[in-house]
Amino acid sequence: MSTTPRIGSAIPGAPSEFGTVMSHTPDIIAKFGELYAEFWQQGLISQEVKEMTRIRNARITDCGY
Repeated sequence: MSTTPRIGSAIPGAPSEFGTVMSHTPDIIAKFGELYAEFWQQGLISQEVKEMTRIRNARITDCGY
């Protein structure tokens, strides 16, 4: 999996990073933020396990973020 976005930044002159690419669709990034916050703040699984899973997934997929 590549960490190079296939879509350019929505902000002229800014590098293509997660936030600048997602800026093409502000309504989606707002909903993503709500979902992401809910995921980290709620649930039966501890934040420690969620974080370990996130790190493991990033290593397996060679994620640069």
